[in-house]
Amino acid sequence: MTEKIAATTAGFKAVSRLYNALMTGLVLTLVTRRDPESARRFVVAHFRRQHLEKFLPGLQKLGLDRLPHAVACAQYHYFSNALGGVKTEYMPESDRKAWVRYPPPRWIWQGTAICAVPREVNEAMLHGWHGHNGVSLGNPRLGFVCTGQTVDGDPGLEGYYFEYDYDLAPEERVRFTHDERAPAFDSARAPKLDSTSWPAERLLKVERSYAMEYVRSMLPSMLELFGAQEANALVGRAARLIGLQFYDDIATLMGTAGTEAPSFAKLLTSLAAAQGEEVEYGTEGTSAFVHQKGWRLMAGVAGNEPMFPAWNALWEGMLAVHNRDLAMSVERSEETMRWHIAPRP
Repeated sequence: MTEKIAATTAGFKAVSRLYNALMTGLVLTLVTRRDPESARRFVVAHFRRQHLEKFLPGLQKLGLDRLPHAVACAQYHYFSNALGGVKTEYMPESDRKAWVRYPPPRWIWQGTAICAVPREVNEAMLHGWHGHNGVSLGNPRLGFVCTGQTVDGDPGLEGYYFEYDYDLAPEERVRFTHDERAPAFDSARAPKLDSTSWPAERLLKVERSYAMEYVRSMLPSMLELFGAQEANALVGRAARLIGLQFYDDIATLMGTAGTEAPSFAKLLTSLAAAQGEEVEYGTEGTSAFVHQKGWRLMAGVAGNEPMFPAWNALWEGMLAVHNRDLAMSVERSEETMRWHIAPRP
């Protein structure tokens, strides 16, 4: 007897919370277990991968592709981040200059984690994404000027897209200055999405997908930078710790009751369903199983298979808190994965 579980709003929130924490935790793992330069390289690679996959299609989807380039870029970050649950502000000055600002709390460096993020690691996000917008748009005169960073104690990460009168060299695409300040944000004048096209449930799904995209980019970026063995060790360590640390929050949010194998199988199934996976669970005496067809999270991402153990460490960490006397194994084929949860012998 098996049972399927429908995706819920609680599931969307839980997935967003877990994957947000995993991204933050991985960067801190690189800073502490390797060095800040490794974390910087990862953040550049991660955001560049996201940029190349999402930026131009996103401009078109949001209806921004015909705007002046500086305005289009600032509005893109304003809309895409706000839809993902990130506090964002947008202030245009002209067709050639438009501001975007991320007030605290910073989504990517949640909680006290921001105290451990080196400046160069924070700046890497801008080099990976913001500085490449002009390249992707075919506009060599478009750059980004950063005027404040939260990790430096400024009241937000802020800056503006600017179209210069000359072509920029690669090192000029992102510039840092401390003698400018973003203008005030007026929410009443800010552009808004059509509310009929973005109802509440869709917004929750977008927020979940925003966090999922971080994992889709994270795993192959780590694999390319550090190789399968070290990437699995680094991501796996971060994932297990996040599973341990966030289990209580997620279990409460999802209404998980009991500490037996079936209750964890139901939780794992609910989280998979919230990610859009085709999944079901069942029981076998005191044991339970979760059966999933495919891996939608990483669909279309070439070479993702070696990183499965690291990603799976997230659920292993959660199980260790759910009931440390339970063990979990997983069997995989090209089309399915099946977790088996049972009392330890």
